[in-house]
Amino acid sequence: MSKVSPASVSKRKSSAKFTDNKAVVDLERYVPAFLTWIANKLSGGASTAYLSAFNVGIETWRLLVLLAIEKSLTAQAISRTIGMDKSSVSRAFKSMHLRGLITIGLDDADGRLRVATITPKGRALHDEILELAMERERAFLSVLNDKDRENLISLLRRLHDNLPVVEKATQEYLAIHHPKSKSRRAVGHTV
Repeated sequence: MSKVSPASVSKRKSSAKFTDNKAVVDLERYVPAFLTWIANKLSGGASTAYLSAFNVGIETWRLLVLLAIEKSLTAQAISRTIGMDKSSVSRAFKSMHLRGLITIGLDDADGRLRVATITPKGRALHDEILELAMERERAFLSVLNDKDRENLISLLRRLHDNLPVVEKATQEYLAIHHPKSKSRRAVGHTV
């Protein structure tokens, strides 16, 4: 395992700091932690509110959002778009289908793929939840002026678009510093 040196931390303007001469994450500057905390807290609060008022969780809401825009989508398409696990999408589809929020059919182009289509009942639920979702977003962004909001959206879009670079750098790092990690993952061990 490689070690982080003070020189490598300072030249990269890293989010690591040193405590007792050992590298640790500086949680006051570590961006992935902030993004995770914000996402977890926003999702948790939304899920609690949506369950309480509309009897749906955050996964159902996320799928309703996409289906309201696209009308019909496969689990694979949703998984690629929002990074939600395909099996979670499939479970949510099943629950939504049972509630009459979507219909499920086979894809015309590939009969093996199942396609979810939002129903009028699903669209009505989406529209009800949308008001609360927009109020939550308004309150969340209320500490920013219009220019800050536009800058934030631009920065978030750039960071999102940069995720393939992060994954490539991760694989390169693992190949150099932990060459056996891929083979351990392949046989079911955690790395």
